[in-house]
Amino acid sequence: MRTIPIPVDTTKLQITCVKPAKPRLVNKDTGEIKRDKDGNIMYELTFLFEDEFNRMELVKISTTPEPQIIAGEEVIPVGLVGYVWEQGGRWGISYRATSFRPAGSALPARTGADL
Repeated sequence: MRTIPIPVDTTKLQITCVKPAKPRLVNKDTGEIKRDKDGNIMYELTFLFEDEFNRMELVKISTTPEPQIIAGEEVIPVGLVGYVWEQGGRWGISYRATSFRPAGSALPARTGADL
């Protein structure tokens, strides 16, 4: 299956971090950490997405480098895309963002490189 990135429009969503960044694992048994094509460690964060009708969903987003986001912080993912995946008869959508910026502000995106 060819993976084509699908851009995600977040303009009508309120996005709150519920679990801060941690390295994403390839294999939980071995503890192998997932890396991107350039060898950088991939980080995974969990967010609560809420739409204008108060419907909510937990969504995990991968990114690199490690963003400095704390639980409870509202953010806007920059460059958020979804990828459809299939493995062993199961399928889903994985999400990746290039960075994050604080919601409700004109501040630049925040990544681990900003520290």
